[in-house]
Formats: sequence, structure tokens, C-alpha cells
Amino acid sequence: MSIRLLLSEVIFAFCLAATLLYRYGNVYRHHIIVTIAVLIAWYFSLLIIFVLPLDVSSTVYRQCREQNNLNLTATTVSENVTIAPLTCREPWSSVPDNVYPNLWRVVYWTSQCLTWLILPLMQSYIKAGDFTVSGKLKSALIDNAIYYGSYLFICGILLIYIALKPGLDLDGQKLKAIASSASNTWGLFLLVLLLGYALVEVPRGLWNASKPGYTLHYSYFKAAKLSLDKCEAEETVDDVLEALQAASVAIGVGHPFHRNLETIFQKVPAELKDRMNRRQLPDDTPTDSPSEKALIRLHKHTIKSLQTLQRTETQWGILIEKIFHLEDIAKNQASHDRRFKPTFPIVRPLPLRLLYNPTIEWYWKCVIKSYAQKLAAFAAGALSVAVVWSEVTFFNKSPVLSLFAQFVNLAKVKYDYFTIEILSTLIIAYLCYCAYSTVLKIRVLNLYYLAPHHQTNEYSLIFSGMMLCRLTPPMCLNFLGLIHMDSHIIKTHILETHYTQVMGHMDVISIISDGFNVYFPMAILAFCLATYFSLGSRLLSMLGFQQFLGDDELTTDLVEEGRELIKRERRKRQRTEDSMSRRLRPLRRDESTESARTGLLRDVESTDYYVGESDRYTPSNHYDHGYQAEIYHDLSSDNLTTYTTNSSRVGPPPRGLFDDI
Repeated sequence: MSIRLLLSEVIFAFCLAATLLYRYGNVYRHHIIVTIAVLIAWYFSLLIIFVLPLDVSSTVYRQCREQNNLNLTATTVSENVTIAPLTCREPWSSVPDNVYPNLWRVVYWTSQCLTWLILPLMQSYIKAGDFTVSGKLKSALIDNAIYYGSYLFICGILLIYIALKPGLDLDGQKLKAIASSASNTWGLFLLVLLLGYALVEVPRGLWNASKPGYTLHYSYFKAAKLSLDKCEAEETVDDVLEALQAASVAIGVGHPFHRNLETIFQKVPAELKDRMNRRQLPDDTPTDSPSEKALIRLHKHTIKSLQTLQRTETQWGILIEKIFHLEDIAKNQASHDRRFKPTFPIVRPLPLRLLYNPTIEWYWKCVIKSYAQKLAAFAAGALSVAVVWSEVTFFNKSPVLSLFAQFVNLAKVKYDYFTIEILSTLIIAYLCYCAYSTVLKIRVLNLYYLAPHHQTNEYSLIFSGMMLCRLTPPMCLNFLGLIHMDSHIIKTHILETHYTQVMGHMDVISIISDGFNVYFPMAILAFCLATYFSLGSRLLSMLGFQQFLGDDELTTDLVEEGRELIKRERRKRQRTEDSMSRRLRPLRRDESTESARTGLLRDVESTDYYVGESDRYTPSNHYDHGYQAEIYHDLSSDNLTTYTTNSSRVGPPPRGLFDDI
């Protein structure tokens, strides 16, 4: 037995979770409690994905040993019948039998506590407007009443069903099965909806990404819609600033609520405070002293509006850079010297510049990348077809129609544990990518986003951890059904994985074990067909939620509007680059000091006039919560040197989870 592979998987999953959290979160600014909770949620979810294939290969070996024992028993009972024993090869990743059960108990129940108790409370606690710990906790519990109510509603129905069914007595194991089944039923319902969309959209997205023209038009469309969201967010923040200014007039230094008002102002960036102070209140503005409840509502509205503004600015900056890059690709495709020339060059380390020079960059971005994306689209499409077919047919035991079950059975015969583990990892990873990449694309959940370069806020990080813990267990159980490792689906007594033994079965509630968990995944086929024919997009467009439809006149108008917005942003960026190059260009010897000062002042005035909040995003220094420093490119050295200044930061960094208590 060797435990080294399991330890390697455990360490690799932790390193991957920590790296992703460092890339998307901000460990230096976010509260330590949020960072640890999200890290555990991501780590345990990834651990299930990486370790479950080892559990599958171990189960294949244990099934072989059990079959030998049964054959030996049959030989003992019937002395005239001789059954040759099977040759059971021990897998190279084999571990003691008590390792996996203990590991799965810790991982599963910790994940369930995080996704149903801790993370929802933390998420609501962050956006609560109260000024005390007890008040925030009370608001968090009220805010999660509907969320917990859905879970308790499912549990209540299951309890009533058991109470009315004769011959069933409740005990600890049955209550645990009810709790896990309610969570898995909730997760399976959401998982089927997500996969029904993603199994079609992921291959189609890869295919469309191989067509730069289509991707560019779609990005223009998104820019037009996001610009509207950004304007609405700015208007909402202006309304909040006006309410804060009125409250500051009514609440003086000696007022009992002055400290609470200061807590609200600490959340507002410095630039927005200056804008508020320069503004004159309308004459009809009420100056009555607000109540404590009014201040709590104002505090909550301030947090939400600033989060929305930060999200839209971050997404706007990322989208602008993407469109600039797509326009550069379109321009360079007609280049005769076959050297990629970006409009705004970025700084790369010297080794990377040598390995990834402009010629290699041109061949990759203008020639090879498109074919690679087409191949990836074909591979993803084949996987999607295999998943849908297996989901529709996995309950059929004889003949075995599930493709994944057939592949695993072929590897079982040869005791090819390596193939079993690789195949299992590939299937689970593809299912996870489809499900997780779709969650943040849902318009209803547009408040959440994951942005690289430390730009994701605490609220979105907590939501992502909650969804990972919610979707991973039912997804893995569904995978075990696809490869016929669940005896309660194929109705055959077999030795099951330790993961299934810890999770338990739904025999207590036959309506779920024999109905919902088996036949509901077949609804993926219907959702996939609806996604393939864009029925949802067309319905949303009819209801007023404009979608990207190539044959729609409004879509064409939005594409043109987005194109004009990008032209404006490009002109702003170019003026900023030119201004910075003049400021950083070495002075000539015959220039006087006074003339240099005059030129710099002139440049500063013109730069301040043209540079807006949307210009704070560059490839080498992205938005830092929407309020990042500007980047100064030194064009005198062929734009390969970058300077960063923090003088333009908008206010202090966002406060932590408990800083205002």
C-alpha cells in the first residue's frame, strides 16, 4: 500500500485552491475569517474532485476481493464445483480501508456546515447595515429566512412522508439521510438546470471564440449593455451621496448618531467624498435628523451601491481590455511582416519576451489559436454528447448503455486503474467546469463575479464557495451513477465506494431514491435542446431583456452603440498614453527649468480633463476594487517600461468584515 499518491492529491488540491484564491481574492485586504472560510470551501470541493477517482479505483479492487470470497464460499458449499479464483491486482494508489471513510466524513459534513450555515450568514453579515454585532447577526438571520426556509420545507415534506408511511421508524441514521437527501435534492435540481445550459453553451462558446469577428461583435453588444449598468450604478451612488450629505447636515458632532454616520462615511472612497462636499444640496432637501432605522437602511444602501459600482467598473475595465485585444487581432491579421503589434504594448519579463516574441505571438493569436479553439470545441462537444447520452440511459443495467460505464467496465477487466482514475477525473472536471462556469453567467446572479488580479470582493468570494460546496456532492453522486457504481440505481448488490457509504442512500424515501434522483437528470436532454435552439434567449428578448440575437434589429443597434463607446475609450486611452509619454520624455539640454514646469502643468491639465474612471484599467495593473492607480507607459523606451503611482487612488481600501463594529 502506498499513501503517497493520496497525499500528493491532498497537497495539490490545497495549493490549487490557495493559488486561485490569491489570484481572485485579496488576502491582504479581505478579512481573515472570509479568506479562511472561502479557502476551506474551495479546498474541500476540489479535494472531492481529485480524490474520488482514487476511491473508485480502490472500490474496483475491493469488489474483486469480495467476488473471490463469494467464489470461495460457493466452492465450500458445493464441493463438486470448482471456481477459479480471480487475480486481483492491488492498485498503486491503494490505502488502508479506514482512510477514505474518515476523510469523506470530515470533508462532506464540513462542506455542508459551510454551505448551509456559515457562508450564508457571513454573506448577509457583510451587507447588513446595522452598527452592532448583534444587529448584524439578526439582520443576517432574517435575510436568510427564505434561503433556510427552502431547505426546511424539503426536510418537512420528507419527515411528513416518513411519518405517514407505515413500518418506518426514525433514528439517527435516517435523520442524517433526510438531511443529506434534502441538500442533495436541492443541489441536483440546480445542477440539472446548469448542465442543461452549459453542455451546449460550452462547446458553442469555444466554437464562437474561434471566430474573432463574432466575438468582437458580441463584445460590442456586451459593452453597450454594461455601459448602461455602469451609468445606473453611478446614478445610484450619486443619490446615496446626496442622502449622506443631507444626513451629515442634520447630524452634528455631538449627536448620538454621529459615530454611526462616521462608520458609513468610512465606506465611501475619498474621491466620492470630495465630490459630495463640492455639491450643493437642493433647497427642498429635508434636514430633519434621521432615525436609527433610517441610518441602518442608508448604511445598507451605501454598501450595496458601492459594491455594484465596483463590480461594473471592474467588469467594464476587463471588457475594454478584451475588446482592445480583439481589435488588435483583427488589425494584425492583415499584417504582411507577421509581427504582432498591439495598440497599447504591455510590459513582459525579458525571458518571456525572448520566448514569446512578436512573431510567435502573431502566429499564435492570428493563426494557431483559432484552430486550437475549434479542436477544443469538437472535444467539448463529444464530451457533452457522451454526458447527455449517459444521463438518459444510466439507469439501464442490461445491456449497459451508459458510455462512461462501458469505459470503466473495460478498464476493470484489465485492472487498468490508471485509466479508471484519469477517465474519472476528466469526466468530473468537465462536469464541474460546465456547472461552475455557468453560475456566474446567470443574469439574476449578476451581482456576483470572479475577476482576476485581486479584484473580486468578499461577497462574490463567499457566494462562489457556497455554490462549490452545494453542487459538488450531488454532482459526484450523479457521476457514480453514470459509471454504475451506485447499487441503488442499477438495482444490483455491489460493493460501493466509501464516498457513497458516507453520503448514504435514499432508501428511507423511495419517492426520491426511485424517482427524482434517477429520472430528473434525464431532463438535461430537454434543457439542452432548449439551449441549442436559443429558446430561453428569444423568450427573454421578447420580455424586454435584450439578448444577443444575430437576426435582431435591436441587437445590431446595440452592437453599433458598443462600437462607438469603444472608439471613445480608445481615444481617451491614446490621449492618456501621449500625455504620459510627454511627461516622462527626457528634457533637452537647451530647455529651461521653467519651460519644463510649464509643459508638465499643461500636460497635467489636459490629462485630468480626459482621464475618467474607465481609464484606470491597463494590462499591467488592473482595477483594484474599481479604484486602482493609473499606469504611466514610457514610450521613450518603446513602451516597455511601466510606472505605477498611487496618487490617483479613490479613497481608502474597503474595510474588513468587523472593522465598523
